[in-house]
Amino acid sequence: MTKKSFKPRVKRYILILLVLVIIAFIPTPYYLYQPGPMEELAPIIKVENGYENEEGSFHLTTVLQIKANPYLLAYGLIAPNTDIMEEESVKGDLSDTEYNRLLDFMMKDSQQNALVAAFRAADEEVSIDYKGIFVRGIVADSPAKDILKVGDIITSVDGNKIVEAPEFIDYIQQNKNVGDHAALTVLRGDEELEKTVDIIMLDESTGKVGIGIAPEEEFTATIPKTVSITSEDIGGPSAGLMFSLEILNQLTADDLTKGYKIAGTGTIDHNGNVGQIGGITHKVIAAEEEGANIFFAPKDLTGLDQNEKDAIAQAEDNEYNVKIVPVGTLSEAVEYLEGLDEKK
Repeated sequence: MTKKSFKPRVKRYILILLVLVIIAFIPTPYYLYQPGPMEELAPIIKVENGYENEEGSFHLTTVLQIKANPYLLAYGLIAPNTDIMEEESVKGDLSDTEYNRLLDFMMKDSQQNALVAAFRAADEEVSIDYKGIFVRGIVADSPAKDILKVGDIITSVDGNKIVEAPEFIDYIQQNKNVGDHAALTVLRGDEELEKTVDIIMLDESTGKVGIGIAPEEEFTATIPKTVSITSEDIGGPSAGLMFSLEILNQLTADDLTKGYKIAGTGTIDHNGNVGQIGGITHKVIAAEEEGANIFFAPKDLTGLDQNEKDAIAQAEDNEYNVKIVPVGTLSEAVEYLEGLDEKK
């Protein structure tokens, strides 16, 4: 009797186990977002012959992004400090390949912009070699959606070499009307393509026209010193400000940290302007949990900006010890640090 009843029971257990395993591989259209670890920058950024006299430390902050299976989704419903977001709000209509290509570009672009901003702030000579217009996004109902791909690099318009975003936008505005066409030379990987895209109305109130893309500049900066940045596991553009501060600190004799543990976030451009990012409340939580003294947040400069308000509210509502410091430029962050007393 024992042997006869044991075999069906084993089969049931195996079947249940298989079902549980299968469920783990069922995709859902959701992502989980949680506070990620802080990363100290001195170990991952090295400037040739740079100063290494930091008494404190600069840190970038991260957000964990996890594609949810049914188990993770159930966990996310009860886990603290966890946001559940629909896949469409994260990736739009980008494929996984396009989305990963975009993240890689944004990290590379962030590092290049950080180098330029930091070296210029240190009064070092910098030259920029523009490669073309990187297609960062495409408007969903634009005719360009069926012609271009995220990750394409536009090198000319109507036979004119145009490789800077403002120049590209100005050319379209000054030379095109709705219903016209733009002849584009496009680099897609190693292949050069010729594409024609219709001009559409982007904003009725201003009369702004375009081809319906979000343009970014693909460029390489030439700087007088070698800088290595080891950040393979980090994607996106939001580390730009903190990259700039660490690079600048290694370029100058005075220690900007003054003994403080300094975290923060924010995009950076060539000129040191700090831009808005996503997931800032998660980053403030991480900074508080890991004992940061100061958290640099992008300053709210337009009615659409929210980072400053969200970061301050997160810290004040939860009585955090970390001090939120909104900044609009790299120079504002440096000025704040220069005004600090040495940490005792």
